[in-house]
Order: sequence, then structure tokens, then C-alpha cells
Amino acid sequence: MTQAGWRRFWFWLPAFIALAGALAWLFRPQPVSVDLATVVRGPLQVSVSDDGETRVRDMFVVSAPLAGHMRRIELEAGDSVAAGETIVARIEPSDPSFLDRRSEAEVRAGIRASEAARVHAAAELRRAQAERDFAVTELTRYEGLAASRTISQNDLESARRRARTTEAAVDESVAGLRVRESELEQAKARLMAPGRSADRSTDCDCVTVKSPVSGRVLQVLAESEGIVASGTPLVEIGDPGKLEVVTDLLSTEAVKVRTGQRALIEGWGGDNALEGVVRRVEPYGFTKVSALGVEEQRVKVIIDITEPAERWRHLGHGYRVEPRIVLWESNDVLKVPLSSLFRQGGEWAVFVSRDGRARLQTLAIGNMNGIDAAVLKGVAAGDAVVVHPSDRVSNGARIEQR
Repeated sequence: MTQAGWRRFWFWLPAFIALAGALAWLFRPQPVSVDLATVVRGPLQVSVSDDGETRVRDMFVVSAPLAGHMRRIELEAGDSVAAGETIVARIEPSDPSFLDRRSEAEVRAGIRASEAARVHAAAELRRAQAERDFAVTELTRYEGLAASRTISQNDLESARRRARTTEAAVDESVAGLRVRESELEQAKARLMAPGRSADRSTDCDCVTVKSPVSGRVLQVLAESEGIVASGTPLVEIGDPGKLEVVTDLLSTEAVKVRTGQRALIEGWGGDNALEGVVRRVEPYGFTKVSALGVEEQRVKVIIDITEPAERWRHLGHGYRVEPRIVLWESNDVLKVPLSSLFRQGGEWAVFVSRDGRARLQTLAIGNMNGIDAAVLKGVAAGDAVVVHPSDRVSNGARIEQR
């Protein structure tokens, strides 16, 4: 190389070195910005929850015992009632219904037939009375003849028999006449028009329906005066101081629930959750369509509130709550955020931050909820793990906290 060439070489060498350094700096491996969370020891709780509602534990529906005209119910929701004392409703006989023209014609024809039958029965009675009078007169004459031994004893007994027979015939005719008169009255009663019943403003011979239990009126189902059929629900009665919570869980979650498990009742309007206990898991499931139109198999779970009534006295029947049933809990467990876990070869794993690099670590996981998971082995308290690791994070990759 000539002297001029060396001069050009030494002239451009610093520029080449600077360019190479700049390129090396620009294309150097950059650490991945990640979010880190610390593995800690603390309480962990596994639970299932869903929307629920409160209801009176023992609710009674008072129904009409018979059909009739019910007077207006004066009770209102919230009124206190006493068992066997408070009158819930009064029911009186209802007015007859209107007759159409054909029915009215049939009834009037029946009345005429009953009148004719009564006339016939009266004639039969007069005939029977005439026969009786003749038989009695004949018996008197025969008794006089028998005293003088003019007739035989057999003729006298026959006369006595005829007198008794005609007397019985008169009684029979009297009874028949009474039957015909009753039939006539019954036929005339069918013509009774609506509005002829007694004035309802006065006392009447009503059937009074009394409360079967003591408590409060929860709901008046038929308040206005009117005609009611037998079995019509009138009011609902219960004790608001004895509430329970009912929730329907997915059948896959309900199989994990056991009687006696602890429950926390949230979303009821108070500052703190109410304590409760599972009383019953019903054995019968039912199909329910979710808000998204998906058919789900649901099971009802009944929860008793164990808190003093003073804390939840403002709750009532049918109020919305959010019960949470505790399946498992511990006050001291090593836990990691659930968002840091992922599957690696069929095992749970996390990326642990060590010396600025991500290190893949497999774990043995115990119970988990929607936020944290209990760690049986694999990491220690104080380790920093990557939360929501992206595909840019790999074993040995440089990382930095975002």
C-alpha cells in the first residue's frame, strides 16, 4: 500500500469504528419490559359465588277456602298479624248470575210445571182426606154394630184397617204437597236476579279467613273487593326476622359445596359482608337459560344468616345479594398471582427474575382462586415472577421491570 493509501486508511478508520459501534449499539439485544410480582405468604381463599336473593324461611300463602264475594282486604304489606286472631279476609255468598233468554224460558216452564204438580198434590190430599173421613165414619158405625153382635169381628177389623190406611194416605199426601211446594220455591229461586242480596254495608253471615301464623304481611295478592274462586291466593304471610339466602350455582360448582360450609354474603347494601353457613344443597337440578342464551344446569343452595338480626334488619324478602361460599381457606400459604402461571409440557411454570434475566421454573400448584394460586414447591417467598409473560419472554431472556 502506498503512502497515500495509508493516509486514506487512517483517515477513514475512525469513521468505520464509530459506524460499527453505532450499529452494534443500535442492534444490541434489548431487555424485555415486564411486570413483576413478588411471591409472598399470606391468606388464600377458594370460593364459588353467584347472584342470590333473600327470602323468608317459612312463608305462608293464605287462600280463599270457598268461592264467593270477598270484601276488600284492609291489611297492607308490613302489617303485623297474630295467629288465629287477625282477620285476613271476609267472604260472603255471591250474587246469582244473569240468565239468558233460553235459560229464563226453561226456568219459567219449570215453575209452571211445579205449580201444576202442587195443584195435583193438593187434589190428591183432598181425595185422601175424603177417603179417610169415609173410613172413620164407617168404623164408627161398625163399632156400634159389633157391640150388638150384628157383624162379625172380622168385618170390624177390616174397617179399622181401612181407617188406618186412609190416615196414612192423608199423611203421605201432605208430605207430597210439601215436596211440590218446595220444588215450586226452588224453581222460583232460579229467577232471582243479581242485586237482590243483602246490603253489604251491614253485617252479614260471612266466612272469616284468619291468619294461620304470627308474623307480618309480605304481600297482598288480592286486595280489591270482588268475586274469588276457591283456592285463590289472598295474602302472603311470614316473619321477616327469619331470612335465608337462596342462590343457584352451576351443577359443576354445586358438587363442591357441602352442608356446614362458611358463606360470605356480599352486595347486600351494608359496609361489611354478612357471615352465613350452608344449610342445604338441593338434590334436584334444573335448566336455566343464561343472559347469553346458553342453557345451564343449575342447583339451588340454601344459606342461613348467622349474623345478629340487628345488622341486617333492613333486609327483606326478595332482596338481591351476592353470596360467596368458601370451599377452602388458609391464613398462611405461599402464593403466586394466577396471571403469572402458564403450562409448560403439562406442568405449571413461571418465569422468575434472577440477575436481570428470566428463568423458567416449573411449579407444584395446590388450590387456586381467580387471583392467586397456592405453591407447594418451585419458588420461595420473595422471588419476583413475571406477570402476563408475552411470547418475547423466554428462558434466559434479559428483562427489566416496566
